[in-house]
Amino acid sequence: MPRSAPQMVLPRMASRTGPVRAVLAALLVAAIGSGCATEAGSDQAEGVREARKAPHAAPPAAPYAGPAGALAAYAANLRRVEAARVAVARRWKLARAPLVAPPPPAVKPVITTRKGFEVEDAEPGLPPVFTTVPVKDRVVFLTMDDGAEKDPQLLRMMSELKIPYSAFLSDYLINDNFGYFRQMQDRGVVLGNHTLHHPYLPGLSYEEQRDEICDQQRKLTKRYGKAPALFRPPFGNYNGDTLRIAKACGVKAVPLWAAEAFPDHMEWREEDQDLHPGDIILTHFRGREEWKGSMPDLVRAVMKVITDKGYAVAKLEDYV
Repeated sequence: MPRSAPQMVLPRMASRTGPVRAVLAALLVAAIGSGCATEAGSDQAEGVREARKAPHAAPPAAPYAGPAGALAAYAANLRRVEAARVAVARRWKLARAPLVAPPPPAVKPVITTRKGFEVEDAEPGLPPVFTTVPVKDRVVFLTMDDGAEKDPQLLRMMSELKIPYSAFLSDYLINDNFGYFRQMQDRGVVLGNHTLHHPYLPGLSYEEQRDEICDQQRKLTKRYGKAPALFRPPFGNYNGDTLRIAKACGVKAVPLWAAEAFPDHMEWREEDQDLHPGDIILTHFRGREEWKGSMPDLVRAVMKVITDKGYAVAKLEDYV
């Protein structure tokens, strides 16, 4: 987003105030709904209360009086909100505040398996396998796999920056601290299935795959109260049995990734080495012991790429 908030042009007052009042009502409802209640609004409310106590006295002058003043107050709110976002970004050492994603679509896009990612003899109705969500908005989706690193700073950082992400979890890596991912879920993160032990699924029998996928599905449901709708096979490897088992266990879709993020570089699936609307970005729960940086370092690096390229991060589950 631009560093300074856009200037709002106030509408010229018409001789009839009905349309203006309708516009103001909509703007003020939006302001209240977004948590942007103003000090001016409080002052005006206080003035009304005082006027009621002394009905013959003239009400005190409000700093934002009349329709034009209310619009000015709303614009001031937007500037304050943007200034707060910039301050949070600086506190977490981001070069720029993350761009704000547009509202999610009222109707989710139809997602099909990416060409070349089909399995042989696939019957209709299997969960689609895809790397990009078909959207026109400049949004991408951030996902984190496995659950090895449990950095409390990551929880705080993502919450304060309001960056949505999805987590795909393997039981053998999260079973020493289920509470960490409960905190993540409480912050709005959706928890997905990444198998019990992170095996190469095509090398397993049907029964072994079923144990890996369905047992993890049951464990996550019991532990976190909701059955995952999304499943990511380890290493991105799967076969027809994988998809049939996932469907039987309640999985609706199999998101893979178009790019992978590390603290010091990006790896790309596409030949143009670039982001595209709807791309899914993969990264992992890793720390300094395995990577050249912490989880906050990783977030700073990937958000610089995303923001510099003019993209916002949206919540995957709002689109799938």
